[in-house]
Amino acid sequence: MAEDTNNEKTPEKKRFWLDFPGDLVTQPIVYELVHQFHLIPNIRQASVSGDAGIMSLEVEGLREDIANAILWLEKTGVKVEPVEIHIIEG
Repeated sequence: MAEDTNNEKTPEKKRFWLDFPGDLVTQPIVYELVHQFHLIPNIRQASVSGDAGIMSLEVEGLREDIANAILWLEKTGVKVEPVEIHIIEG
């Protein structure tokens, strides 16, 4: 049986809440997501102070790249939570 690899090459969109500690708010985190993981970012909402930052970020890219980016973010010290989107069809 042939393995279906088509899904691995199809870009996906995912939304996350990123919670930054104070020492990371001045770091180019979104740039690194583009540069290291080839993701297309869309900042949906953000609030940053000297103490911390929170961002709603949508990324588009390959599933494996998104997964690796999440691991990198968490290792860097960014808390990552998925955005729950509920759509009511009518």
